[in-house]
Amino acid sequence: MTTQTALPRLTLAEAAKRALLTADATEKANVTAELAAMWRSGEISEIGETDLPDRPGRPATPELMAPRHMPKRSKSGLKGRISLLHALAHIELNAIDLAWDLAGRFTHENLPREFYDAWVQVADDEARHFKMLNKRLGELGATYGDLPAHDGLWETSMDTAYDLLARLAVVPMVFEARGLDATPPTIERLLAHGDTESARILKIIAHDEISHVAAGRKYYEMACDQRGLPYYTTWHAMLRKHFRGPLKPPFNDKARYEAGMPPDYYQDYVLELPGDEE
Repeated sequence: MTTQTALPRLTLAEAAKRALLTADATEKANVTAELAAMWRSGEISEIGETDLPDRPGRPATPELMAPRHMPKRSKSGLKGRISLLHALAHIELNAIDLAWDLAGRFTHENLPREFYDAWVQVADDEARHFKMLNKRLGELGATYGDLPAHDGLWETSMDTAYDLLARLAVVPMVFEARGLDATPPTIERLLAHGDTESARILKIIAHDEISHVAAGRKYYEMACDQRGLPYYTTWHAMLRKHFRGPLKPPFNDKARYEAGMPPDYYQDYVLELPGDEE
């Protein structure tokens, strides 16, 4: 009688790497949902450690361009709506990878298990958002990959790979928080053009993004507490170093407040930045 050697169980860090290296966009979203379910069920239980790629797997299309080389996006009619939804789908695809990168890159930090729960959930949410947007593109006669996209979101985010505090300050607390600001007027434009289905999808995304920003803010403040740093001025310093641009009003103060980011975080930064020469 032969005995079978049990295969080593997948760690969370290895799961993150698997999702990151998945190239096909829809497959990445599906793999993410599967891995998230395995984490929640306890099938994946150990955090583990592994080397993560500097770049995630990406499909052959869309063509990735530098932001300055991107063609001007159409804003009118069906073409404009497809262009908008394609851009949002690309953001959500990047957001899947950024959530997994957060879950798998900082496993050496002194972090509670709830930190990893949070970013696995964010990855799962972003995967669901991508699939909803790509399905909607299909209903409009398009698909993800039809239009060029820029790589600025991933590149800027990877500037913060050296430090959990910097990553949390920039990705959830700037990039995702900007989504809180931009989505309500976008929903209004879609409704004005009679596209209730696209607006419905964006309402779901907007609701979920509040919890994503809240998670980023929570663990950013925890990291500040561990290092004895003040919240607001430290955030401003991180933005000057990594964001390289102003925070542009108008702000969705209500949604930001729900996420635990009152105007005390961002209003002073907006007011002082034009005179800052750093």
